Amino acid sequence: MLSEKLHTALNEQMNFEFYSAHAYMAMAAYCTDQDYDGFANFFLVQAEEERFHAMKFYNFLSDMGYRATIQGFESPGNHFESILDAFKTALSHEKEVTRRIYNLSDIALDEREHATMAFLKWFIDEQVEEESTFDTLIRKIERIETDSNAIFMLDAELATRTFTPDTEA
Repeated sequence: MLSEKLHTALNEQMNFEFYSAHAYMAMAAYCTDQDYDGFANFFLVQAEEERFHAMKFYNFLSDMGYRATIQGFESPGNHFESILDAFKTALSHEKEVTRRIYNLSDIALDEREHATMAFLKWFIDEQVEEESTFDTLIRKIERIETDSNAIFMLDAELATRTFTPDTEA
């Protein structure tokens, strides 16, 4: 049984995951506007992944016998100085997601809510991957930022990214 505190926090995280999808859509729109279709694809796939994460929370709440409450949210940032700025903004956002997941885990641990602790482990592992991906891309972009050929090659590489949900997660 979930406490009201934990139920509310899980619901807030579900909505934050939906917000994350919108934030990545804004980054994709920036990239498209700058004619970086591969970078745009990267962020579009990231948005799809965030919606998948939100639905994991939605389904978990439902499976536990609780109602998910969908809420509105602020508009995401839509202005970026560069591709590098968009990726640094994304990494900062992922660090906030990690902080929030850790907070949820702390609440579940304090309340000895084992089903929620097991559920959140997947997200903890996912956040390690998310932060690493953005950190790696930032370092690459910083190294090649003024090399238009290298940017073109990275853009082409990111155009191949797809999302395949982990059905066992």
